[in-house]
Amino acid sequence: MTRRITRALTTIVASSALVLTGGIAAQAVETTADTSTHFSGALADGATWIADKPAHWNGVLVLYSHGFGSLSPADAPNDATKDALLDSGYALVGSSYSGPTLWALASATDDQFAALTAAKKVIGHPREVLALGTSMGGLISAQEAERGHGRIDGALTTCGLLGGGVNLNNYQLDGEHAIAQLLAEDPDIQLVGYADAAAAQSAASALTDAVNAGQQTAQGRARIALAAALMQVPDWISGDQPPTTFAEQEAQEAAWMPMMLGFMISGRPSIEASAGGNASWNVGVDYAKLIRKSEHYTQIRALYRQAGLNLDKDLRTLTRTADVAPDTDALRSLTATSTVTGRITVPELTLHTISDQLAPIAYENLYRKQVQRAGRASLLRQAFTQSIGHCNFTAAEIVGALNTLHTRVVTGHWSSTTARALTRAADRTGYGDSGFIDYRPPVFVNARSYTPWHHGWSRR
Repeated sequence: MTRRITRALTTIVASSALVLTGGIAAQAVETTADTSTHFSGALADGATWIADKPAHWNGVLVLYSHGFGSLSPADAPNDATKDALLDSGYALVGSSYSGPTLWALASATDDQFAALTAAKKVIGHPREVLALGTSMGGLISAQEAERGHGRIDGALTTCGLLGGGVNLNNYQLDGEHAIAQLLAEDPDIQLVGYADAAAAQSAASALTDAVNAGQQTAQGRARIALAAALMQVPDWISGDQPPTTFAEQEAQEAAWMPMMLGFMISGRPSIEASAGGNASWNVGVDYAKLIRKSEHYTQIRALYRQAGLNLDKDLRTLTRTADVAPDTDALRSLTATSTVTGRITVPELTLHTISDQLAPIAYENLYRKQVQRAGRASLLRQAFTQSIGHCNFTAAEIVGALNTLHTRVVTGHWSSTTARALTRAADRTGYGDSGFIDYRPPVFVNARSYTPWHHGWSRR
């Protein structure tokens, strides 16, 4: 069942008024009586916030955390979802992040909670507060689920970077290292510690050129499959269903890689600036041991055999040449600001597409194990959609999942979160299609701990 959202939330027809929120001025802009009231304000640390209250508020306030790429405030993932949430009666609030870089984890959670406090003063006290986050904001909402007891009542974490900043940089480094060593004409491509955007762009171009050239030969395609597995590249970019043959999987992995390399490498300077240096490493990594855990290990071995290559020899090369070590202060900083422990204090529902090129689906496996080790498994549920792309969710999927989370908060018990149950929840919203499936995510192969057991590392 589908239903068009007819309320136009962009039409502003009434006057403005200033409301004081703890000494900080907030702007209230009224819209038509059938739509919502928009608020905005500034926080003491320089961050700003926006909020929207529907005319028929259900008493639930959604604290939205946006993703990497902007320091501007947002209170919903996109316009269609925002319309649907407001139409469903949810009030919305979200802050910008005070930075200073786009990787704003050092300040984001505090900014969000401060925005929540400010919004309550103009919207009114909610019955429940639900956190909602996308991408980097999904990491923030997961942190809020650990730190927000008494401030939030539940969290919906979508396409979240749940492995945290350290694992993010490490899995990207592993794949880039394999491309540089096994596919590039010159293996000495700079992989960390970029002085400026130009240096990052140069590295991205060199790695992309190596992938494009490698795709022309059987030997190159086998090595691309290895690098893709290390870099957590999805094997589905087009078609109605995921590919089933090894050759088709590799072709779709290779199609993802140029875009992924450009985005990953351009984002690394922001993370390094936030941490105060390079926090990733591969020194001491045994790549043969690592790749055997991959769901694509059988594919890689088959493509290597077809190409007449020795997989064990290439893995020894990767292990021997792995010489990137972290700046220990930067690693300590990134660990403190940009990771989660699994010690959630409120119910949390995570949502992920099964072919996500920027937040690996395997993160969900890693996160589930963290929550289980912390003894909080009863608070966590995970859901998946058979969709291609990062944060590619329909309004029905988001609202249906949020309604399911809200029911858990109100009743104290999870209703069914199977694909069939979530599909019914999405259908009841009337906002269009959904693609929930029952799915078990693969192992995240790149997780590791750092022990400074050796001196004299070289750094790239």
